[in-house]
Amino acid sequence: MRRRTTARRIRSWAWLAGSACTLAAGLAGAQPTIEPGADKVLRVCQDPNNLPLSNQALAGFENKIAALFAQQLGWKLEHAWFPQRMGFIRNTLRAKEENADHYKCDLVTGVPKGFDMAATTRPYYRSSYAMAYVKGKGLDRVRSLDDLLALDPAQRKKLRIGAFAGSPVTDWLLQNDLMDQVAWYQSQTGDAEQYPGEIVEKDLASGKLDVAFAWGPIAGYFARNARATPIVAIPLASKPGMKFDFEIAMAVRHADKDFRQRIDQLIAANAARIHAILEQYGVPELALQDTASATAPAASAAAPAAKMP
Repeated sequence: MRRRTTARRIRSWAWLAGSACTLAAGLAGAQPTIEPGADKVLRVCQDPNNLPLSNQALAGFENKIAALFAQQLGWKLEHAWFPQRMGFIRNTLRAKEENADHYKCDLVTGVPKGFDMAATTRPYYRSSYAMAYVKGKGLDRVRSLDDLLALDPAQRKKLRIGAFAGSPVTDWLLQNDLMDQVAWYQSQTGDAEQYPGEIVEKDLASGKLDVAFAWGPIAGYFARNARATPIVAIPLASKPGMKFDFEIAMAVRHADKDFRQRIDQLIAANAARIHAILEQYGVPELALQDTASATAPAASAAAPAAKMP
């Protein structure tokens, strides 16, 4: 899963996360005639193996939020499963169901605000990338990136660091001459059995890594659920010219304006319930910014895509 790569390739690799990574493309296909929800079915596009966001066992927080919306609408809930990587939108939101008058799904439950392959709703949470490490291994006083840099040079030089290629942390690692100590991970490996959380759940917990950088919801979830090995996840604070936090919205097809408005209303009406679900999964939340600009361009090309590592 890990892969060494040059700084040049990393910086040029467009990601959202790897999730910033990822929801590419394709607007082709015949136009179905049925409007979303006309048959009282909420069809959602989700990743089958990307906890804590979603999985086919319906154990992710995006699964829970979709179920909440379907319940409130009084609609049946159906899923279109596809890994959130190259071709996700083409094979889900823009794919017509064979021998039917509807698309495979009508709602993507997690994209960065301003995602340009679809129309985004108002954001429903804001989080940041995080730094994770195992308690009791000499890093317990590290609570920020500055603390990491303040370690004794000999200790810092021995750190084995894991990070996702192309994530916002890449620039910080480059600026601080830590690139040679990094084991690079890809959010899109081509292996459906792999998932971004392995960086924390497997490699950090087993001792292959000393520090792991990942999208906050992923780091927070696997740190909270670690049993044999106590793991700490520290949200990263954005710096001038270096953004680590992103707002996450949902997405519909550009033409589905009424449906998008309906989802906006559900997000607004269920803010407290959504917060409770996210809290249950250990998602490090930040206050949402101005929701009036929900469709503004994404703040950074490195913003996590639905699958944010």
